[in-house]
Formats: sequence, structure tokens, C-alpha cells
Amino acid sequence: MTDADTTLLRLSKLMAMRGLCSRREADDYIERGWVSVNGEPAILGQKVLPSVQITLDRRAETTQSERVTILLNKPVGYVSAQAEKGYIPAVNLLVPERRWTGDTSPRRFSHEHVRGLAPAGRLDIDSTGLLVLTQDGRIAKTIIGETSEVEKEYLVRVKGRLSHNGLAKLNHGLSLDDKPLLPAEVAWQNQDQLRFVLHEGKKRQIRRMCELVGLEVVGLKRIRVGQVVLGNLPQGQWRYLSPDEQF
Repeated sequence: MTDADTTLLRLSKLMAMRGLCSRREADDYIERGWVSVNGEPAILGQKVLPSVQITLDRRAETTQSERVTILLNKPVGYVSAQAEKGYIPAVNLLVPERRWTGDTSPRRFSHEHVRGLAPAGRLDIDSTGLLVLTQDGRIAKTIIGETSEVEKEYLVRVKGRLSHNGLAKLNHGLSLDDKPLLPAEVAWQNQDQLRFVLHEGKKRQIRRMCELVGLEVVGLKRIRVGQVVLGNLPQGQWRYLSPDEQF
């Protein structure tokens, strides 16, 4: 048995590591008495071995299944999270009349679906495209967790003169905030538009990367998060993540 097998972990952390729920959700379920460890009721703050058997009450599983994830084609002028500096939060667009007519999800809209939504990967106020808003901590962790490997794809319109070896540097070799960036996939789509595929999401990353190689971003649109694509979703409209879609 290795040291890792005998190191005690906080139960909520282990539940999150196993993908059962987020740590915050785990604490909530433990408080409600919906979690058992090796057949015994769990205690908030409990520390356990990594090998323990964790059982979720059916009520917790039902709560998980009721959490929604919404996909929005965010327009310019909306902030991804809370309102700031007088700008309107994107969640204000999540009203029945803006639901895309092409949405195939059987879910009926409820105002409960808007409560507790958080962006899983933000878009700047001057950027457009696919914004994922979710109540499900598991999905948020998948997309923006520290160990996330989910790709994000963007179409980026630029102007300016690309520096020598600029395209190569965009793919690998730039640093932001004194930290090297992970390798990216960057290629020209046409004479003034680049396609970016990133494996991380630093604040205003693409705009700052372009500035380092002599380019100015004049338009940025996210078109994919993992395996989920923006597709034909019109700007300013939204749809539910369908049961057969995974990031």
C-alpha cells in the first residue's frame, strides 16, 4: 500500500475527485444526510481514506439530474457573470422568448433554471459566441477545473502586421503574467481571421497574445467548448444542453 492510499482526504474533496458532484454540493448533501461512507452516515468535514465506498441517496441523484446547463450565443455588450459598471449580465437573456426554436431539449422552461447559474469559462464584454452557464458543479469542473483538458475554439478577426515568427509564437512560446502559456493551435482562416484552439483560459488571453505579436483583435467569437459547438444557435438566443451532449 502506498502513502497515497493511506492519506486521509476531506470527504467533499474525494467526492469531487470522483466526479460525484462539486465540493460545495458535496457539503450540502452531507449536511442533508444524503451521503454514506462505508454504509455509515457521513459527517460534515469528515476525512476518509481514498478507498472508501461513497453512496449517494436517491434524493441527491435526483437533485443532480435536475440541474441544468444552458448554452447562449452571447452578443457584444453583455458581461458573462454579475452586472458590473452598468453593463447587463448575460443571464438576463435567458427568458422564454429568447429560447432558440431549434432547441430539441424536452425541458420546459422554469425560472428555477436561471437560479444559481454560473459561467463555465467567461467571454469578455466585447466578445461573442458560445457561453456555457451551468448549475452543475461537475460540468463546471470539467470545463474550467485546474486539471481540465477541454479545448476551446475561437474565430478571431485581427488587424496589424504580424511580427517575425509571430504565428509560431502564438502556437507556442509566449508568456503571460510571467508564466509560459500551454501550446495552442493557431492558424490563418483567411487574410484577416485566425482560428485559435486553447487548452487554458487566462483573462483576455487571446487579445493579449495577439498584442505580443503585433496584432490587434477586432472581433472574437467562441465557436466550440470541448465537443459542444455553437452551430446554428443565433446570436442573443439560448438552448439547453441536450442529454446526449458531453463536453
